[in-house]
Amino acid sequence: MPGFLSTTTIFALGLLALQPGVRAQQAPPPTPAQTSAQRDAPLNPALPTVFIVGDSTARNNADLGWGDHFAQFFDTSRVNIANRAVAGRSTRSYYNEGRWDKVLSEMKPGDFVLFQMGHNDGGGTPESVLHDAKSRTTIHSLGDETASVPITKPFTTGPLAGLATETVHTYGWYMRKYIAETRAKGATPILLLPTIRNIWKDGPDGKPGIERDMGFRQIDTQLAAAEHVPLIDMATVEADRLQALGPDKTALLFPIDHTHSSAIGAEAIAHDVTVALRLANSPVVAYLKPAN
Repeated sequence: MPGFLSTTTIFALGLLALQPGVRAQQAPPPTPAQTSAQRDAPLNPALPTVFIVGDSTARNNADLGWGDHFAQFFDTSRVNIANRAVAGRSTRSYYNEGRWDKVLSEMKPGDFVLFQMGHNDGGGTPESVLHDAKSRTTIHSLGDETASVPITKPFTTGPLAGLATETVHTYGWYMRKYIAETRAKGATPILLLPTIRNIWKDGPDGKPGIERDMGFRQIDTQLAAAEHVPLIDMATVEADRLQALGPDKTALLFPIDHTHSSAIGAEAIAHDVTVALRLANSPVVAYLKPAN
C-alpha cells in the first residue's frame, strides 16, 4: 500500500497499527488530503473517460466512497475520471431515475464504464419486490422474471415518466441493458464485484474471517461470462487486506456502519480497485500512474 496512498493516509494507518484493540466508537482517522480531480470537473472531450456507475460505497457526498479517491491513481492528463455513482441506488433505481441516460449522453467511443452495484439491489423475489417502499429492489436472477408494481410517486422524466405502473426486472436484465447500451456507444463495460462489508464470522479454525461475498459473486461471475464482460475481483483484494488488519483495526475504517468506510478506508478501497484492474490486465491500467 505505501507508494500508492497519500502521506496522510499512510501516517493514519500507521497509527492504527500502534493501537491494538481499539474499537469503532472512537473517532475515525483524519480525512486524507485530496489529490483527486475536482468533483464533477468538465470532461476533456479529447481524452477517454473512465465512468464509475454505482452506489454510496463509490460516492456519498462526503468523500467516503472509493470513487471520489480514484482519480489520484491516474494520469489525468491522459484520461478523465468521472464518478457518476449515486448513494442509495440500485441497478433499477439508477435506471428509472434517468441517471443512466445522463451517463449515456456523456459517453463516447473509447470510454470505459466501471459498474459496481448490488448493495441496494437486495436478493429479491418477484413477491418481495412488491413490499419495497424504496423502489430499488431487483429480482435476484439473470433471467427474465418480472413483477408489476404501482408507481406511488410519479416520474416526470426518465423511462417511467407518465406511467402508473412499473415493470420490475431482474438484476441481470438491468445489467445486460447497461452493458448493451455501453457497447452501442463504442465504450467498454467492466463489471466490479461489490465492496466488502465489515462483517466477521468465526471460521472452521475458530478464527474470525471477514465476509467475502454479500450474495453477488456467483451472479456477477455468471453475468460476466455470459456477456463476455471483464469481471474485476476487487472484493478479494479488499477482503485480503482487511483480513490481514483484523477485526479491531478494520472497525476503525468503518465508523458509520458495516458498509460505509471512512475517507481513509475509501482511499484504500480505491487502491484495491487499481490492484484488481492490474491483476486482470484491464486496458484501463494503461492510464494508471506507474506503480511504486
